[in-house]
Amino acid sequence: MGGEAGSTAALGSEGRVKSLGLVFEDERKGCYSSGETVAGHVLLEATEPVALSALRLEAQGRATAAWGPSASARISASGAASPAASEVEYLNVRLSLREPPAGEAIILLQPGKHEFPFRFQLPSEPLVTSFTGKYGSIQYCVKAVLERPKVPDQSVKRELQVVSHVDVNTPALLTPVLKTQEKMVGCWFFTSGPVSLSAKIERKGYCNGEAIPIYAEIENCSSRLIVPKAAIFQTQTYLASGKTKTVRHMVANVRGNHIASGSTDTWNGKTLKIPPVTPSILDCCIIRVDYSLAVYIHIPGAKKLMLELPLVIGTIPYNGFGSRNPSASQFSMDMSWLTLTLPEQPEAPPNYADVVSEEEFSRHVPPYPQPPDCEGEVCYPMFACIQEFRFQPPPLYSEVDPHPSDVEDTQPVSFIL
Repeated sequence: MGGEAGSTAALGSEGRVKSLGLVFEDERKGCYSSGETVAGHVLLEATEPVALSALRLEAQGRATAAWGPSASARISASGAASPAASEVEYLNVRLSLREPPAGEAIILLQPGKHEFPFRFQLPSEPLVTSFTGKYGSIQYCVKAVLERPKVPDQSVKRELQVVSHVDVNTPALLTPVLKTQEKMVGCWFFTSGPVSLSAKIERKGYCNGEAIPIYAEIENCSSRLIVPKAAIFQTQTYLASGKTKTVRHMVANVRGNHIASGSTDTWNGKTLKIPPVTPSILDCCIIRVDYSLAVYIHIPGAKKLMLELPLVIGTIPYNGFGSRNPSASQFSMDMSWLTLTLPEQPEAPPNYADVVSEEEFSRHVPPYPQPPDCEGEVCYPMFACIQEFRFQPPPLYSEVDPHPSDVEDTQPVSFIL
């Protein structure tokens, strides 16, 4: 870091700043949350002595919503109304990184590279997630401002990504959502029958990258061919000067099979994956971002039948504890019947003589004389061999080989433990 001189040597000296930069301590950190610490350095490189009045750091964050005519056209010849605009501040931090000593007006930086570290803590109050939409935005930034005498201020700005964590493991977001609706197809007296739809999701909260299992039952009692579909919709709501703007668009969808007249179809966990989207924003008074899962049916010549299930896109993934514990207890309860049927000690198998008598054995073994042209070979019919061995007892077990070999087996034997 270069040296600093008194203000008297810097009088009338403007100097030249080659570069002014701002880096965060952890550039790999994607986003920050309320209560976390933001740290980094302001980098300044000068090719000659630079006189400065102050070097300060500003961190700002606000939500803005606005639309309508521009400020220059607020009042027209016909007296048009002013545009709608609202603003809410969430972050305002000012730090002095370098200032002249007491009684001095300026400070002189020598040529070379200079680093000015900074560190501040975000407010502990919940900060709204960063967002940019059609009629507004929620933005946070960190800016370094270099004040110099007789020269316009120089500044460098970096965007700060902020996220307000939403835990999908809360009881409100773990509850299933179910809706049912029916629609008569036709007009006036020419109705062809109803189309009924019921849809369910296992919980209300999901995170980016998760696949939502959809359970649905569709019954087509109309005379038309219908097509069931499902989609995730994002709804942006802006509030400014007492007026509201709404933007709605589809972010993901899936299509089912055609259902003929008089047929039914069942979705037993049909999946719809959530793409990378902004988490739900529910805690801002002028900008709101909501999601819904719509299961709907396209009916030719009629208005589509739609069910919308509320959906919350969170940031803390589902841990699975809520569903595994009940299933584990159910499994242990279902397996308890084994202790009631298995005897304490296994019984020995029955003796062969107690099962098949000699008379029964002789009765089931038909005599098949050997044909003279077989020359000692076994040439019985296949079914005869099966009948002959039907009641034969298994061979007796013995540790002594009844047919010992004269050649000693020298093949090595290995065991894998």
